[in-house]
Amino acid sequence: MCMTRQFVVVLGFLITLWASVASEKPPPNIVFILADDLGWNDVGFHGSSQIPTPNLDALAYSGVILNRYYVSPICTPSRSALMTGKYPIHTGMQHGVLYGMEPRGLPLTEKLLPQYLKELGYMNHIYGKWHLGSYTRRYTPLERGFDSHVGFWTGHHHMFDHTAVEKGTWGLDMRRGFDVAYDLHGKYTTHVVRDESVAAIRNHNTSSPMFLYVSHAAVHSANPYDFLPAPDETVESMSGITNFQRRKFAAMLTELDQSVGTIIIALSERGMLDNSIIVFSTDNGGPAHGFNNNAASNWPLRGTKNTLWEGGVRGTGFIWSPLIEERRRVSHQIMHISDWLPTLLDAAGYDLDNLPTNLDGISVWKQLQNGNQTGRNEILHNIDDIWGSAALTVDNWKVVHGTNYEGQWDAWYGPAGDHDTKSYNVTAIFDCPTGKALNKLRMLPPEEEILHLRREATVYCTNGTKKKCDPLEAPCLFDLDNDPCEFDNLADEYPDILGDILVKLGEYNASAVPPGNMPLDPMGDPRFWGYTWHNFGDELPMNELDDVTESANNEMT
Repeated sequence: MCMTRQFVVVLGFLITLWASVASEKPPPNIVFILADDLGWNDVGFHGSSQIPTPNLDALAYSGVILNRYYVSPICTPSRSALMTGKYPIHTGMQHGVLYGMEPRGLPLTEKLLPQYLKELGYMNHIYGKWHLGSYTRRYTPLERGFDSHVGFWTGHHHMFDHTAVEKGTWGLDMRRGFDVAYDLHGKYTTHVVRDESVAAIRNHNTSSPMFLYVSHAAVHSANPYDFLPAPDETVESMSGITNFQRRKFAAMLTELDQSVGTIIIALSERGMLDNSIIVFSTDNGGPAHGFNNNAASNWPLRGTKNTLWEGGVRGTGFIWSPLIEERRRVSHQIMHISDWLPTLLDAAGYDLDNLPTNLDGISVWKQLQNGNQTGRNEILHNIDDIWGSAALTVDNWKVVHGTNYEGQWDAWYGPAGDHDTKSYNVTAIFDCPTGKALNKLRMLPPEEEILHLRREATVYCTNGTKKKCDPLEAPCLFDLDNDPCEFDNLADEYPDILGDILVKLGEYNASAVPPGNMPLDPMGDPRFWGYTWHNFGDELPMNELDDVTESANNEMT
């Protein structure tokens, strides 16, 4: 009888334990979609009606639109911040971009987001652009926490032939893992990224969580012979846009938007969508008005890609998840791209006490869930002592000290787009694949609420500079709450605030590590590796290649 009671007690305990484990939700799937060089005014949810982005808009309106979200002003620094949770000044990635012939990468001493997630049982996939180093295999995705990669290692390529022109050299840059993916020639890169992402979702064992990093080539400029490649039929469908470069840009973005819809449907069909976190972000502001022969728009924000004005660093982004309580809103919470590492780890159940103490990013997961103010009140946009530029925002105040390109890209650039509500196709949001999938979850807001959110997420500014700013002559001060377009330099009116922020900038600079940029190594030239961009540092038999190196050096000079 005593044994029977014991058995019943043990059995009851086991049943309770099993019920508790069974009721516990597994860690969420994380899908991070990164657009390349997307401008503030290139999407419908920020007020533009010129380019249809219904799939992105559907996610944005049913999630949280991040209106005070900041990125770095250019590719490599932003990606390094995303992967490390650190400002680029603390990893040596603060100056410019990483080139395929540079013998360096994101320092191997840094632990990256997928490596943390691996500890929680995640399967990690990256499809598309890497741009954090390929000098040796140790710098590439499969050596840094990812289980699969199909895409390219350098900063850009042509989206049909997959070759990259860089610093006077040319080579194929498309990989499947470590192998050159010759078989993908002619397949549009956005379609490759889409198809690989969908295949990973369909083949995923749902007993473990997935981290899917969808890192697009769009809408980055390609090669000089074809800067904005897109399928002809898609370009044709954008015939309402009279400027041909802008029309091609719109076609590239349309392909990206449609790929998002395909990915959402795949998640829905696998039953993964209701336990997923989806983040959408640009890596920097758009290259507007012909910058890099592109046609993005940050209107009405000031500046372009690779400048420290709001047009270069205020990022287009949102987060979507059924796990967020306060959804369907525009967030004015301050957030930086370096915050994603601790934020997503927090959402995944990682013990944040085990993170390094020297991270610059903070978790804002709870605040994104409940809508409360984040613990962040300042954003270091960058310090580049080579270019002589720096910018820091503290609360609503922003200081711009120095600038890039000698001020040539410091103005306001269109196209402004059509912000008229009547020309905005709300019906497309309900009819697109993402809209249909979200309607099944009862998450898509009604039309009236969509239009309200769109108005709130649109930046409006009074035209005209009141007090001119020339940051090459003296640092400028702006009140972003009242002047997000940086028209009115208030440095003379508030010298104490200016002084305090300049002191903070100096403190940040004192903590910076030197930029890691290195001279191009002639042995990285693709012509030595079958005209492919290669991990040349793994295969340098220097005793046999001295003559070739000397010849290459002579040609480069």
